[in-house]
Amino acid sequence: MATHSAATYRGMARRIRSIPEPERPLVADLADRFEMVRSMADGQREFLHGVIEFYQTRTSTHLTVAAEKLASTSVRQNDDMRRITAWVAIIAVPTAVTGFFGQNVRYPGFGETAGFVTSTVIIVAIAIVLYVVFRIKNWL
Repeated sequence: MATHSAATYRGMARRIRSIPEPERPLVADLADRFEMVRSMADGQREFLHGVIEFYQTRTSTHLTVAAEKLASTSVRQNDDMRRITAWVAIIAVPTAVTGFFGQNVRYPGFGETAGFVTSTVIIVAIAIVLYVVFRIKNWL
């Protein structure tokens, strides 16, 4: 409003010939005052714009920090899941081998000590191989 009024009174001050002599100083004074109010309003607008930019930057920084923490948490969870998966795979080997040899069907070594020793050696060998592989991949 001050900008519009300043422009109006400035235009009137330029057309000073159409204004009666006693009112000319009043019009010039009004034009100056509205110009002063306009410049103050512009300064306040620039200040407010700076404050808004500050808080936008601050909010953006907080969001960046939160996203970084979330990414770090996700990486930790992925590492934990790798370790859990590796241990589950190692534990699943004895279950699978004993399940196979625990069937009621004949297989080489069925009912003999050699069959038991063979199944135990298979379980231990596969578990050791899995442990070494997961250790090399840094999953354990």
